[in-house]
Amino acid sequence: MAVPRTTIRRWSMLAAALLLLSTALAACGGSSSGSTTTAQPSASSSAAASTPSTSTTTSAPAAAGTTLAIGAVEKGDDHLGFTSRQLTARAGTVTIKLANGARNEYPHGISIEGNGVDKDGAVVKPGNATSVSVTLRPGTYTFYCPVHEHEKYGMKGTLTVT
Repeated sequence: MAVPRTTIRRWSMLAAALLLLSTALAACGGSSSGSTTTAQPSASSSAAASTPSTSTTTSAPAAAGTTLAIGAVEKGDDHLGFTSRQLTARAGTVTIKLANGARNEYPHGISIEGNGVDKDGAVVKPGNATSVSVTLRPGTYTFYCPVHEHEKYGMKGTLTVT
């Protein structure tokens, strides 16, 4: 008894689709111990819109860490800030990346302080980015711009490490 060609084609197409689907699902799989933490920007301005949103990425378990991205915001000479004033990360290596927008007027940097930690990243001119990385234990830390009086004018925030 011969099987019609259309039936063979249908089964072949179904088998190919299932193979493709299983390959795609396997590629999406990974460690269930990874985490994602996202902080949303709290300031709104045209400068904030051109800076990256805050997000977290997780590396392989041996080199696990959290990377948070924020931007520098300038609203006149006496009001400076970041796109987010509240950040959250898991304990371990935490990196905060700061984008100093090309439309900004001043140089900016990023520093982390608290619980025996005091580490500064490089200060960069407008249009550039900098970062600071440090291994942190659970607790509350302050991140701020180390440029003269920028912290006083609003360039500071709270980093909560869980």
